[in-house]
Amino acid sequence: MKASILNRKIHRWGAILTAPVLLVVIATGLLLQLKKESAWIQPPTARGQGGPPAVAFHDILAAAASVEHAGIRSWEDVDRLDVRPDKGVVKVRGHSRWEVQVDTATGEVLQTMYRRSDLIESLHDGSWFAGDATKLYLFLPAAVAFLGLWGTGLYLWLLPHLTRRRKRRRPGQGSAGV
Repeated sequence: MKASILNRKIHRWGAILTAPVLLVVIATGLLLQLKKESAWIQPPTARGQGGPPAVAFHDILAAAASVEHAGIRSWEDVDRLDVRPDKGVVKVRGHSRWEVQVDTATGEVLQTMYRRSDLIESLHDGSWFAGDATKLYLFLPAAVAFLGLWGTGLYLWLLPHLTRRRKRRRPGQGSAGV
């Protein structure tokens, strides 16, 4: 089988097999590009009073627990804390994907919003589907296949140009008789 025909078949079937993964990666990547511009994806960071943090951890937990719909009752319900000293705020992210922003000077709740960016990121890297197994055994091979598609696509694009160049270099052939 000629290399150009094999290349086309590899390119075609590779594109068909990896299309669903590519669709997920592109769609979620577009959303992640907009996360700072869209409060629906990621809540904007509120501003506290500023200054060095003056609130203890138990006060931060108490403030977050005061927001019922966030579902935070203890430290086991907290996924992470994001401290922004320059803005005077600590973001308490619950496992429920709710984010409670607390003023580091007063302990007051500044803002509460649902945070979708972490979910979108887990869809983007494949970990949402079945954890690390999907990342390693589906998304990683798909990335390697995308690299192969790029190579075969480049070859398929260059092939007509190379063929025309070869024909021009051959003496006695070309556009004689036109």
